[in-house]
Amino acid sequence: MTKIIHLKTALCEGLKRPLMQPAMPENATALTMSFDELRGSFEKFCLNAGIEVFQQLMDDEAAALCGTRYERHSNRQGRRWGKITGKIGYHGGQMDVERPRIRDQRGRREIPLASWTTGQSEDWLGKWAMNQMLINVSTRKFRRSVRLPEGDIGTSNGDGTSKSAASRHFVALSSRKMKEWMASDLTPLDLVAIQIDGLYAGRDILLVGAVGIDSAGHKHPLGVVEGATENATTVQALLDNMIDRGLDPEKAYLFIVDGAKALTKAIRRTFGGDTPIQRCQVHKSRNILERLPDSLHASVHAVLRQVWALNDADKAEKMLRNLARRLEQQAPGSAASILEGLDEILCVARLGLPYELRRSLACTNIIENMNGTIRQVTRNVKRWRHASMALRWVSAGMMEAAKGFRRLKAYKHLPKLKIALQHIEKRKSADLNNVAKLASKKKAA
Repeated sequence: MTKIIHLKTALCEGLKRPLMQPAMPENATALTMSFDELRGSFEKFCLNAGIEVFQQLMDDEAAALCGTRYERHSNRQGRRWGKITGKIGYHGGQMDVERPRIRDQRGRREIPLASWTTGQSEDWLGKWAMNQMLINVSTRKFRRSVRLPEGDIGTSNGDGTSKSAASRHFVALSSRKMKEWMASDLTPLDLVAIQIDGLYAGRDILLVGAVGIDSAGHKHPLGVVEGATENATTVQALLDNMIDRGLDPEKAYLFIVDGAKALTKAIRRTFGGDTPIQRCQVHKSRNILERLPDSLHASVHAVLRQVWALNDADKAEKMLRNLARRLEQQAPGSAASILEGLDEILCVARLGLPYELRRSLACTNIIENMNGTIRQVTRNVKRWRHASMALRWVSAGMMEAAKGFRRLKAYKHLPKLKIALQHIEKRKSADLNNVAKLASKKKAA
């Protein structure tokens, strides 16, 4: 069986032939004739060379199946059935390529050429369309972005470069990638921290996404779901999806959230009441300062910065309570905001984590940066038609953001977080054992 060579390989084989050729014979092939055009267009020369090599590959495969033309062959597997023009993906569009047709001995069933099937199986159009969409090329400008208007390789109807074709290719590939990603196995990831946050697509569609941090400091987008609001039901759907894909609810993870009560409620209901939840200190500081008069901003901000830097959680809590007491008369709303969720604000300090690691895990900057990439990717979308469209675009944006993820700065301190989480797991296991013993004693009584 003739060895199947990828279309790209075939193109390279054509380019390996020497450029200096002797005088051309009268029956010059398309490849030799293309040398005349080399000075004018190297791109067209490459295309002609690749097409000829690819056609020669298919002719060789047809000869292996049917034998040499006009000769008898007793062991041939099929017979020639003329030629037909098909389309192969090339440079963001499609090109017409003539290929031989082969049918079985009775002429009833067509025998596919493996080289042609391999060439067509490459989803170049979808990859081109998705890549162009992610770098903010609109569908109206897709044709111009892949084919130069003044170039020798022009465009034509049905070549796959129209705005509707680009949109179809992007929808198909982004839908497939989203389904694969949302069904991927999370078991191999040794996660220690998970950040959850919401993102609006337009005015009416809210999506809640999650990013995980493993024990080596690498970041992974974990999933996204849609909902009407950032409520406990929407967050629960995201957690259930991650658990179905391998996230262990019996393990302890550090969850970092922006302060929404629905997030905390769903997390504690799924992973237990002892699950460590860190409330974003950046959001908390912003909420406190926004309700203060301008004259108090500098002094309160200085105290908050001092509190976040303290290693002693009890001392930090005492300073926050003193600050709230001081603001009771001048800004009672800010004072109440300081005391609300006090344990969650100082969670990373109570876990005994070093300051360098607390700086990275005491806020939702990681998922906020990812949300910024998503907004950049989706800025050309003017109308969000439905939630499925939003899910496709946001999933594509999350996977695009993952390409630029860097390792956590304080990754060397993550073993300390892992040890702290293991202590929580042991305590949780001991509590469950005590509950089980009490239940058995009651039954015995």
